[in-house]
Amino acid sequence: MFKQYKEAIESSNIVSKTDIDGFITFVNDEFCKISGYSRDELIGQNHNIVRHPDVPKSTFKKLWDTILAKKTFKSTVKNRAKDGSTFYVNTTIIPILDEKGEIEEFIAIRYDVTKEVELKMALEKKEHELELLNKTLEERVKLQTRKLYELNKHLEERIREEVRKNEEKQKMLFMQSRLASLGQIMANIAHQWRQPLTELALSLFNLKKAAQKHDTHQIDTAYNDAKALIQNMSQTIEDFINFFKPDKPKTRFALAESLDEALQILEKTLEKEYIEVHRDIDETLQVEGVTNELSQVLINLLQNAKDAFKQRNVRERRIDIRIYRDGNEAVVEIGDNAGGIEPEVIERIFEPYFTTKHAAQGTGLGLFMSKMIVEKSFDGSVNVENRDGGARFSIRLPLES
Repeated sequence: MFKQYKEAIESSNIVSKTDIDGFITFVNDEFCKISGYSRDELIGQNHNIVRHPDVPKSTFKKLWDTILAKKTFKSTVKNRAKDGSTFYVNTTIIPILDEKGEIEEFIAIRYDVTKEVELKMALEKKEHELELLNKTLEERVKLQTRKLYELNKHLEERIREEVRKNEEKQKMLFMQSRLASLGQIMANIAHQWRQPLTELALSLFNLKKAAQKHDTHQIDTAYNDAKALIQNMSQTIEDFINFFKPDKPKTRFALAESLDEALQILEKTLEKEYIEVHRDIDETLQVEGVTNELSQVLINLLQNAKDAFKQRNVRERRIDIRIYRDGNEAVVEIGDNAGGIEPEVIERIFEPYFTTKHAAQGTGLGLFMSKMIVEKSFDGSVNVENRDGGARFSIRLPLES
């Protein structure tokens, strides 16, 4: 019976014996296999033949103090094989006493935990990298928040300058419109971040599950997904700040570029409301002006269409956008299928403070300021009509002759 127990232990564990001075007197096949030494190379050698140089001397002092005190020593030990590779073993060293109670020899029973230890170290490394990435993101968010505050401060200074140049009523309209635009920008930042934050939480959950299963492939996948999401969220902040810079110069720009800016900012909002956007764009058309001012006009028209869909509970929601040439003018058309505008309202929608929305939803300045931007910044015009089951806004801008 004892022989069977002995064979069972030796066949499933790494076993060695040493004399009281630590010289090897016995090793089983598993010990030879993991260390890379033959039995003849090991017998008679000090057990520190597999000692890893990275392990501090204090660890071995504790080991010898324990077993020489006739106590069992247990620990996870880092060893080095004959070929220089590293392996880890959970080790139990038991002093064997003779009839007088004196130590006769030591027997060590180990089992290989190299994969588990390496996986743990890899996971700790990934966690450390993720912590650094999160710290970097927090610092960037703080930096970009300060920039946004400075931009807002600069914007307020420009508003005060406009107040000095214009009549009191016109100044107030301009100020309120700018503040409303900033509010829309901040709301869209929240929309852009909401989905990535949900996906980031899922990636971290998957990382935790993979760690529990020791699945290195899934750990790498979840880690890379989380890293990509964080970088994307950081880039989103950069994009919004760049869009809202108040000191952009007048340049020639493609109308398609301004539309892309507007659609990028409203992307998550339109997706959330299940609105299909169909485009028919002449990419070659260019006008003179500030691209983000025209983008703000387009954002306002798209937002109004979105609000009309919600207000009337339209199920199949579609916005058609066309940009084409008509003689010496570029035409930007934005049409929806939200049911159109009531006849008694359509003649007044470009008036300041006129709105069909609840007070909490709009000030009535959006379309008025859009008309002002088109007329004063671009020497163009904007009109609206009911057509094809909805409202259709047409912006006409002069082309360079």
